[in-house]
Amino acid sequence: MRAVSAAFLRTVVGSHTAVIEATVCSTYQTSLTPTGTDIDIIDGTVVIDGTADIRSTLDLTTDVPWPQHVGDLAAPYGNEIYIKRGIKYGDELIEWVGLGYFRIQEPQQDEVPDGPIKLTGRDRMAGIIDARLLQPVQFAAGATLGNIMSTLVRQVYPNVVIVWDDATDASTLTRSLIAEEDRFAFLDDLVRSVGKVWYFDQIGQLSIKTPPSPSNPVWEVASGAGGALVALSRKLTRDGVYNAVVAQGEATDTQAPVRAVAYDNNTNSPTYFYGRFGPVPRFYSSSFITTQSQAQNAAATMLRTQLGLAYNVDLTAVPNPALEPYDPVTVRVPLEGARIHVLEAVTVPLTVKGALTATTREQTVVLISGT
Repeated sequence: MRAVSAAFLRTVVGSHTAVIEATVCSTYQTSLTPTGTDIDIIDGTVVIDGTADIRSTLDLTTDVPWPQHVGDLAAPYGNEIYIKRGIKYGDELIEWVGLGYFRIQEPQQDEVPDGPIKLTGRDRMAGIIDARLLQPVQFAAGATLGNIMSTLVRQVYPNVVIVWDDATDASTLTRSLIAEEDRFAFLDDLVRSVGKVWYFDQIGQLSIKTPPSPSNPVWEVASGAGGALVALSRKLTRDGVYNAVVAQGEATDTQAPVRAVAYDNNTNSPTYFYGRFGPVPRFYSSSFITTQSQAQNAAATMLRTQLGLAYNVDLTAVPNPALEPYDPVTVRVPLEGARIHVLEAVTVPLTVKGALTATTREQTVVLISGT
């Protein structure tokens, strides 16, 4: 969950004054209060999907003029839109939550010449995906993961701020590796191999972190007075559910490749590897994995983010813009009690009358074992 005060979490489920801003930025910035031109918001949403390469996307309807020149606000030549949503308290103090920077991807106008403009935007990861390497880049043994990340990302965003949640960036390569053509795929492999996720956060920093523990809910979605739940639908499916992950590195000239397996070893879990659910392993291979501990960590983290009963809930709730993918939340289902669910995708409305929608997966209590 994005950092907010206890007062924010108490206020957001009750009657409050919501405020939303959109700012067009013509320069690269990393801030909750960027310098730019504020534009009106007629309608729109921000979708934050933890399963997608581009984690956050924007749909915004506004009344800016149709772009006719490169420097116009809505022109898709590099301008970004910064979106934030917050709460105005009784003393006029505003507590903001950033939803990120979005590169303008496509302006559209259905009613020419004076109709509103619909803008779609993608977060900064789109730039990493687009910027395929013109020639291979070699990283020698001894290069740190932090240096590799900085080198390839700063070729696209020279002023980027990269934040690791621990000292993993100081880990070094034990063999030479080559990034050939796909910049994003190479870096994504690096991040996954150390059991982390990466995305551009609420103020435009590149965040590389371990997903939060699914056993510690950060918010409660409940129906009734004082609750945030508006509507709920659900389904059961086996699609996308794994109860084991096999992580493997590459062989060196003299050694076999390292290999580790993590699996659901809780006999009370509905996805118990040796139970009625049946074995459903996922296989992952990375050239960055060179030690047994790296393989075990990658397997366990990957399993933790995907493990859970095949029980998906689509919920509509009072908007809490601080929520984001991988957040565990307590969902109180009428007549059934509380269950812990992990958010997979969250849609935040950009109007005061809109509701937050989310897709979750139930997180069962599991014991991850490894070999």
